[in-house]
Amino acid sequence: MKYLFLLIIIFFIVPAVLLAQDNDLQLARQYTLSGEQQKASDIYQRLYKQDSETYYSLYVDNLISLKKLEEAESITKKMMRKHPEENQYTIMLGKIFTEQGQADKATSVYDDLLKKLPATPGGISALATQFYQAENSDLAIKILQKGRKQLGNEQLFAMELISLYRFKRDKAGLTEEYLNFLPGNPMYINQAQNTMATLFEGSTDYDLLRVALLKRLQKDPQQMVYSNLLTWQYLQQKEYDQALNQALALNRRQTGNNGTDIFELCQTLVANEAYDTAIRGFEYLVSKFTRTDELYIPSKIELVNTKSLKITTGKYLPADLLSLEKDYTELLNEFGRTPSTAFAMQKLANLQAFKLHKLNDAQRLLEEAVKITSLRPQLLSGCKLDLGDVYLMNGQPWEATLTYSQVEKAYPGTSMAQDANYRNAKLAYYTGDFKYAKGQLSVLKAATSQLIANDALNLSLLIGDNLVTDTAGNALKIYARADLQIFKEEPEKALITLDSIDKKYPGNPLKDDILMAKARILMQQKNYIAAVEQLKQIVAEHQTELWADDAVYMLGTIYEDQLNDREAAKSYFQKIITDYPGSIWIGNARKHFRILRGDKPDSSS
Repeated sequence: MKYLFLLIIIFFIVPAVLLAQDNDLQLARQYTLSGEQQKASDIYQRLYKQDSETYYSLYVDNLISLKKLEEAESITKKMMRKHPEENQYTIMLGKIFTEQGQADKATSVYDDLLKKLPATPGGISALATQFYQAENSDLAIKILQKGRKQLGNEQLFAMELISLYRFKRDKAGLTEEYLNFLPGNPMYINQAQNTMATLFEGSTDYDLLRVALLKRLQKDPQQMVYSNLLTWQYLQQKEYDQALNQALALNRRQTGNNGTDIFELCQTLVANEAYDTAIRGFEYLVSKFTRTDELYIPSKIELVNTKSLKITTGKYLPADLLSLEKDYTELLNEFGRTPSTAFAMQKLANLQAFKLHKLNDAQRLLEEAVKITSLRPQLLSGCKLDLGDVYLMNGQPWEATLTYSQVEKAYPGTSMAQDANYRNAKLAYYTGDFKYAKGQLSVLKAATSQLIANDALNLSLLIGDNLVTDTAGNALKIYARADLQIFKEEPEKALITLDSIDKKYPGNPLKDDILMAKARILMQQKNYIAAVEQLKQIVAEHQTELWADDAVYMLGTIYEDQLNDREAAKSYFQKIITDYPGSIWIGNARKHFRILRGDKPDSSS
């Protein structure tokens, strides 16, 4: 009976006590958050008296916050006498001495702990963790470093030290620790790069890494992890030539290297628009390998693709066009004209048509490409659409419309069909058949592709607005001819044609359209300063017309990407947000504005 009575007490009373303590603890935390430290202290004191081990740290932290340092010291010494083997109380005593301004006493307490470090890695790591939890990361580092020496192993505690250096933002310490750690653990190089990229803030930090790496490489030039890290460092600094030179030097020193590192580096260089450096890397791989090697064909293809990208972005010399044409021709001669090389036929034809103006050569090449059996539907339709464009530029509009229509019928309801339909509408516009063009464009305004739908809407409005005052569309026909010349990349002819409109039809309603066309030509020629003047005139004089929001957005992108004027770019993106909330560019404008304002990716405007 006696034991049953005890069980009843334990069963009912102990949980009630625990529940009361938990409620008190929640109330104390609420007081702390609301700044009522004394009320919290009263509760913590009561809980401490009930269970000193459980509530000691909460109570002593509260006493320190209230500057009741003597009381904190007293209960800490009491706990030290009660639990002499527990280091947490000694560490807390040192913290209290520091709060009291008695640095010498704190140092003495900590030195005693350092003199009698645990004899095992686990014990040393645990002690360091206690110092870190007590907000003393410096001593945590000191303990781990001394523990290494005591145990005679300089590789111990590497990850703990890396974490502490990262927490302290000690870039020099982090760098040296990683450089000690990585040779024996090269699989952690990506982690090291990600950590450094997060912590480093500019060229000074990366220079620190470079100096440290070069010192290490002088002593150990064969250490691959240092060479790879140095290559990465050059990439972060956008020193692309140096990055490739370092990677090539390492590649030449290694026997049996299959070149994957160089290939991947070149892909990174392409992504960073370092085309000349990437071309040099791909040329090295092509010269190093034979046709039977795994990377030979991919390297050759990427070489011509990179040269093509260089041309596309306008960062080329006239001689580069002929060099690229030669490379494509050699590629096709070497590997034949097959489904695997049809992409090269398409790109070569585009080069010949738009850059070299060899329309007959481009036409023959695409006519050959579309006859190749087993082409992927996307590639086949792309080649046919390009062939239609070449027919149009080569004065064969009937062949062009037939070719566009083949794609439209072959892939009904798809984005390819909508693209073909839009090109047919533009063909009608170019040739002056505005009624047919407008009918096609009306359908395309509901296209699933937002870009096609927007372009269709703009062209439909251009035609409709101008036929109101000029039902014969005489001025619009000249403008359409200039538009075709822009498409054919004949800027000089287009400018002459545009200038003739006002002379022949003064007072025509195409003022803003002509300004936009000239801006597009000037951008095509990379004359961004002159393009800005045309666009600003649209914004100033035609702020409610068709091209107003396009002009504002284009000004933002030119100032951001080409003229490196972030404030001007930000003002134009903000203008889209405030003045043109219904613009198709509103989403992109918000994104650019937030980046230029310095917002984090998840920030709202």
